[in-house]
Amino acid sequence: MDSFQNIALLENLYRLKSLGYDYVDPITPNIQATSNTLPDSLHTLGESISQCYLCDLSKSRRQSMRGYGNERAQLLFVDAYVSAAEDESSEYYVGRSGVMLRDMIEKVLNLKAEEVYFTHAVKCKPFGFQIPSHSECSSCSPFLLKQFELIKPRIIVTLGPDAFNIVSGESGDFERMRGEIIPYGDALLIPMYHPLYLVRNPSLKKEAFRDLQTIKGQLS
Repeated sequence: MDSFQNIALLENLYRLKSLGYDYVDPITPNIQATSNTLPDSLHTLGESISQCYLCDLSKSRRQSMRGYGNERAQLLFVDAYVSAAEDESSEYYVGRSGVMLRDMIEKVLNLKAEEVYFTHAVKCKPFGFQIPSHSECSSCSPFLLKQFELIKPRIIVTLGPDAFNIVSGESGDFERMRGEIIPYGDALLIPMYHPLYLVRNPSLKKEAFRDLQTIKGQLS
């Protein structure tokens, strides 16, 4: 019954979005908007995510990706979209970009992957190579904000420009914002390059290393 009620509430949020209501203020996250409509535990929230059919992406996925890691993590990573490899395997840190992210966490930040939390802004794999629409991204926003509310990370790291734009509501110059420490509610938001972009552009690894040192400095 609770799952059915949660789905009904989310459907109502989606209808409100179609009428022009926004769930997220561009810089200050509107976490209060979701606090009374979604479960107050990550496990139950994950059940709601897995049973979500608010947008057409539910038709192309194998499963929704709920998030992985320490539920009390100080550091939370947000990728924009679920990759085909993640959707196929239902695992995190897969492929070359996943291996690189794990190396960043373990070899530079000196943390275990299980100590941080990793999630997606959009919980389902997009169609083919298409970028999810604004309404599809908005359908997942309450889930993501509720994860922020429940985990209460000190630092939120967005991986790549798409993740930064979705989380912050900004559509500005990613290169200018990358590596900056941005107040975001009770947390700090730090945008950095996506690991897959670094795999394809290895000359930028020095820039990414500096961003990781910034993150590490905020954790100490």
